[in-house]
Amino acid sequence: MYAQSIHRLISILNQLRAQCPWDKKQTLQSLRPQTIEELYELTDALEQEDWVNIKEELGDLLLHLLFYSKIADEQGEFAFGDVIETVCNKLVARHPHIYEHVHVNDEEEVKRNWEQIKLKEGKKSVLSGVPNAMPAMIKALRIQEKSKQVGFEWDNIQDVKAKVVEEWNELDEAMASGNQAHVEEEMGDMFFALINYSRFAKVDPEQVLERTNRKFIRRFQYIEQWAIAHNTSIDAMSLQEMDAIWNEAKSTEK
Repeated sequence: MYAQSIHRLISILNQLRAQCPWDKKQTLQSLRPQTIEELYELTDALEQEDWVNIKEELGDLLLHLLFYSKIADEQGEFAFGDVIETVCNKLVARHPHIYEHVHVNDEEEVKRNWEQIKLKEGKKSVLSGVPNAMPAMIKALRIQEKSKQVGFEWDNIQDVKAKVVEEWNELDEAMASGNQAHVEEEMGDMFFALINYSRFAKVDPEQVLERTNRKFIRRFQYIEQWAIAHNTSIDAMSLQEMDAIWNEAKSTEK
């Protein structure tokens, strides 16, 4: 069934690429921002566990994967089948505990082996697989996770907490100095340390920050709706008034 559906999608894409003015014009660079948008839409659906939209967005993303492969095939580089074979070979090679006689005790050992295998494959750095264009918070988390696999890691969360306190004090000193460049450097170090702390606490910083963003939006919009219902505007309210309505919004969520 899967093969039939994939062949149908490839057939439709081939027809569109040959006949549709828009599809004919697409290139790797023109598709790139749309792919990023599709990925964010999938991320939204995943966050909400919206299965209907997850299915739809996975389809949109699959179309993009096929489109890139189609363009590559036109350039004589590779075909979609080569993409599939490449990832199959990679999965087999990087799971010797499944496909060879290698023993592992837990998932952390699997991750360490994965990074070591990548280095043997020719990767010049443990961090070379972290995309430059990745959003900074997720990038910091991935850097920390990868460096951990070769032993560059704090012993316990108390050490990480001490580092957070150290960075906070350095940021405080930078603020007092009035040196903006120093403030920015220490602010970056502070964020990096907090992300590390969240990792030790087994918390996904991107996910929890997004939840806080949505919570802020809900409560702020509650204030806006309150203002409309009371024939006023939010910019005419004092901070104390807004804070009181904010607390009212909080109480409605419990």
